[in-house]
Amino acid sequence: MGHDHHHHHAPTLSSVNTAFKVGIALNIVFVIVEASVGFYINSLSLLSDAAHNLADVGTLALSLLAFRLLKVKSNEHFTYGYRKTSILVSLFNSVVLLISIGGIAFEAIHKFFQPQIEPLPGTTIAIVAGVGIIINGASAMLFFKEKNKDINVKSAYLHLLSDAIVSAGIVVGGIVIYYTQWFWLDSALSLIIAGVILISTWQLLKESLRLSLDGVPEDIHLNEIRDSVLKFEGVVDIHHIHVWAISSTENAMTAHLVLRSDINHEDEVKLKKNLKHELEHKNIRHITLETELENEKCTTKVC
Repeated sequence: MGHDHHHHHAPTLSSVNTAFKVGIALNIVFVIVEASVGFYINSLSLLSDAAHNLADVGTLALSLLAFRLLKVKSNEHFTYGYRKTSILVSLFNSVVLLISIGGIAFEAIHKFFQPQIEPLPGTTIAIVAGVGIIINGASAMLFFKEKNKDINVKSAYLHLLSDAIVSAGIVVGGIVIYYTQWFWLDSALSLIIAGVILISTWQLLKESLRLSLDGVPEDIHLNEIRDSVLKFEGVVDIHHIHVWAISSTENAMTAHLVLRSDINHEDEVKLKKNLKHELEHKNIRHITLETELENEKCTTKVC
């Protein structure tokens, strides 16, 4: 029987470690430079972007910690180890970003009602933001290869990519300010930054909440699982299917299989082995299958 080989392998800790460490180092340096220049020239767009980048540094650091905790062995109190922390970190990151959106939007609106008195050096804004494109773009590319294998890696990639896009917008804004002296554009850019962060954060927040509540991971469809299992000879039905994430890279599943009443023990063992192999190709690695024969009645007391 053919298998669907479009499953994802978890990213390796060493490659992810390097990406996170380099990304954190580059962004810390850039945050210091951008915030310093922003304070010096009184540019809210640069300060907003620096705050966003600082939040992303925290995101990268927490995500790196979560990946390290994935390797902690299970014990009698935490039978899955600390794998779930990778999901909780993703949720925490989303909330932090939403708070930063509120702060940026508040400051931008406040500044609209306090017109800029001193002129803003548009060239300086454009140059600093241009450096941001290079830093954030290079950092995002570190996560490109592994971005579809883990929600935290995807989160890091999307955050850094959105940072690069925001920096590009600030470059354009800086050039426009230089030629037009439209200083209000600095506050407008801050509101646009808040909007970009909101768009990139909303999907991450939804997926993190879903996984925190043991919802079915986004890339897994129960109907496809049911159809795949029913194709196996000897399987009459499958029910009580439960699929959930135990980390940002690992999924678990339990289900009840109804088998033909004439199946022997050897065939049943072989069938379960083949079924688990099939399900592993659908990115489900921790699988528990309870079997019953079609002439048995499954009651809530025993099933």
